[in-house]
Amino acid sequence: MKNFLLILFLLLLAGCSQSEIGQNRNITLCGASPSGLWSLLGTGIDAAMKASYPDATVTYQTSGGGFANVRGLQEGRCEIALIHDAEAKIAANGEPPFSEQHSNLRTIAALYNWAPLQLIVSKAFADEYQVASLEDIIRKQVPVRILLNRRGNISSQVGEALINAAGATLEEISDWGGKVTFAASDEQGDLIRDRRADAIFNSLFVGHSSILQIADAIDVVLLPVSGETANKVADEFGIIPYTIPRGAYEWNNRDVLTVSLSAHLFALESYPEKRVQELATALLTNLDHLQMVHTAMQPLNSDLMISSNTIPYHTGAIAAYTLAGIMQ
Repeated sequence: MKNFLLILFLLLLAGCSQSEIGQNRNITLCGASPSGLWSLLGTGIDAAMKASYPDATVTYQTSGGGFANVRGLQEGRCEIALIHDAEAKIAANGEPPFSEQHSNLRTIAALYNWAPLQLIVSKAFADEYQVASLEDIIRKQVPVRILLNRRGNISSQVGEALINAAGATLEEISDWGGKVTFAASDEQGDLIRDRRADAIFNSLFVGHSSILQIADAIDVVLLPVSGETANKVADEFGIIPYTIPRGAYEWNNRDVLTVSLSAHLFALESYPEKRVQELATALLTNLDHLQMVHTAMQPLNSDLMISSNTIPYHTGAIAAYTLAGIMQ
């Protein structure tokens, strides 16, 4: 009965007259590259809105990613934007690359929180130096050639923070004979397969094709970070500790602790409450349109949408979720 009432409410709210909400439902969404998961999320958000409001159009605008999207919102180039939780916290605090606080960001929905930092290491390297964690690499000062994502990418920033929290700077790794290289995700696979690197530390979905391709070419292991390291970085960036379960890969036989980035949908605090309420309601009503854009999105549910603690929710989102009975 509760589920029936929730569905009935969502259908009624989604059918509100245009005079109540306003007729212009053209929305620009700042995303990232023209391909990849965020572009698919843009397609899903557009489909969800159209399912409830056939006159709605959500236009996906390419950008440099989350940090650029904060600026896109502030400069009025888009009404809503995909931004990682860590990027939003950095923006709200006015930390680099920002020169001022952007405290007017508001969450509409959390969309996924399962993009963990994965420390993938050549098994030959791990066996040679007898390392079983990030802390082992640092404590033993082994000459690891480690790959982080490109500078300016939040994955690279969080990866460096994990290394720092575990007890070393990037400069210290170089000083003891290691090497830190900043490379895009598609370059990283080539480097480790060609044995020009020993380890990758990047935010990727569990089971990502690039990881499977590496594992097909060379034997690899997945190394954890300590609870202390994970908690310190999670607190610093407003992200979550995350456990990659044993068996997630056929070559991984233990639970592996790390941290995970989350992608959220944001608007500015000034964006009209009724607009956000309409959007949040459409997403709830038509959640399947987001789930079907990629297998990685299948775990998305209403509980996750309201789970963010990093940036306050927009009043319109709060209204939608409260009326739907999923937020108090």
